[in-house]
Amino acid sequence: MEHNVLLDAFVYLAATIIAVPVAKRLGFGSVLGYLLAGILIGPFVLNFVGNQSDVMHVAEFGVVMMLFLIGLELNPKLLYRMRLPIMGYGGAQVGLTLLMFMALGLGFGMDWREALSLGMILALSSTAIVLQSLQEKGQLKTIVGRKIFAVLLFQDIAVIPMLAILPLLSTQSGELSNSTSGISQAIQVTAVIAGIVVGGHYVLRHLFRFVAKTGSRELFVASALAVVVGVSLAMTWAGLSPALGAFLAGLVLADCEYRHEIESDIEPFKGLLLGLFFISIGAGINFDLLWFQPVLIAACVCILMLGKLLILYVVGLIFGFSKRHNSYFSVTLAQGGEFAFVLAGAALSYQVIDLALLQLLVLVVTLSMLLTPIALIVYDKFLAPRFTSDIKREADHIDESNPVIIAGFGRFGQIVGRLLHGYDIGTTILEHDASQIETLRKFNYTVFYGEATRLDLLISAGAEDAKLLVVALDDPESTLQVVSLAKRHFPNLQIIARAIDRKHARQLEAAGIDYCIRETFESSVALGVKALELLGYRANQAFRAGQVFKRYDQGLLSESVGQNDEERQRVSRSMDARNWLNALLQDDDLTARVEKEDHAFETEMPVKETGRSARSLLAGHKHNKTSR
Repeated sequence: MEHNVLLDAFVYLAATIIAVPVAKRLGFGSVLGYLLAGILIGPFVLNFVGNQSDVMHVAEFGVVMMLFLIGLELNPKLLYRMRLPIMGYGGAQVGLTLLMFMALGLGFGMDWREALSLGMILALSSTAIVLQSLQEKGQLKTIVGRKIFAVLLFQDIAVIPMLAILPLLSTQSGELSNSTSGISQAIQVTAVIAGIVVGGHYVLRHLFRFVAKTGSRELFVASALAVVVGVSLAMTWAGLSPALGAFLAGLVLADCEYRHEIESDIEPFKGLLLGLFFISIGAGINFDLLWFQPVLIAACVCILMLGKLLILYVVGLIFGFSKRHNSYFSVTLAQGGEFAFVLAGAALSYQVIDLALLQLLVLVVTLSMLLTPIALIVYDKFLAPRFTSDIKREADHIDESNPVIIAGFGRFGQIVGRLLHGYDIGTTILEHDASQIETLRKFNYTVFYGEATRLDLLISAGAEDAKLLVVALDDPESTLQVVSLAKRHFPNLQIIARAIDRKHARQLEAAGIDYCIRETFESSVALGVKALELLGYRANQAFRAGQVFKRYDQGLLSESVGQNDEERQRVSRSMDARNWLNALLQDDDLTARVEKEDHAFETEMPVKETGRSARSLLAGHKHNKTSR
């Protein structure tokens, strides 16, 4: 049965629309949904689509775009700080896994060249499946997520020397490649990488500025796609991984002012092509070979996944991972990767492996990728709960620096954050409630777990360079600890906070905070204003009364800071204040004058002065009335 392009496109889209929502509804995640959709429409079930090789070439571009976006989210300073995890975790995993499978191949009588190529092919994990799963669960920016990313990044870099080694293992000729071709290849690689770094820094930034001035959204999207495609072509010409080139390009543009626009424009294409990639993998599973040798295939898949899991767990032990982190780290990376297909194809072309071994490797790696989402579901359901009583959760690794830090992102902090985000003000959000974080990450909030009362976390969040700290915690003691810590170690940092009640507000002002507000104060005044309106007062009169009341009460609060009077004195002072306020509000002319002199719409005036101005004006007014 022949298929045209439009029909194939319709089949892929229809399968995605049906399978992915069902899989997510059942708790399987979108990756497994795409894979199952591919199996369903593939040549071995419904046969709606045929050969996947052409589709796979297009679909692999989704991996390229994903790494470009990951590069955009990082910056060279962060990557430099991650150099030890990348070289440590990644180098240990790739090296130990390669040696293990090479030894296994030699044990089964393989030639050393074939065994070495086998080790290189199986040492890699699936960047696409793992990162997609981490992003869906909001785990990518956690500590364990960064560890997993470090390994994947090292693997992607390791593809370059692996591809360079394969021609040297070729059995087509007894002679190694001549030195001239080797020097030429090295020059090409150096020129392309240098071109990406230099061009990205000095050319692409100006390109995006120029395109942005045109005001054309379509042209901006086209420019972003052209950059990714162009970098991929250059890397392919140099014989390198297009995905690695895209990552470098994204890294160079990480601090570009148009980073967010580029990211939002590329994201839909990345998601669509990644979905196509997963569908292609599912549709490409060779079920004929699976039915013909089920025991052998099952044994190979078990050896691959259990062997890698064991190596990964050993790596975690070497580097001192906690049991909880180590188990998740091991399960997540225990599969073959998409670059295994590239290496296996190159090994076949250089006659390092034969066709039978290639087909076996492709099927085993594909099945391991298919089983990974299932393994993660099993882990979340049965293994993860066992670690809830493990050591207290570690604070997340914070990889961003923003002008505002928000400590606490519950119902109070979210309103503050939404207002700031409306003006595109960057915020670093700290939250200590793990369940709240999981909920917020579903709504695409970047939230970091950790106690803001810890100095190291505030330093990691960039408090030394930030302009403002918003303390929106619901615990008075924790709020005071954060304020005291920040005032002591970051004297240039402005601090505003949420106060639980009047007593808490006095304590915060005594601690030297720039501004605090009682959590129910504004809403209570607003409700009082509405009550006046419903009782027949004019709207402007009620509003003015609310403004005067707020300023007067804030002034009283500021004056009471540091006073430790007995209860009788506090009651007496409160009664006096009530009488003053009563007289003030009932004199409409005086209230208008207070509002005018009090700069009612200028929030810069200190609350102490506003309260005093109201009372001093009232005192003068009474004196004038008495003298008359």
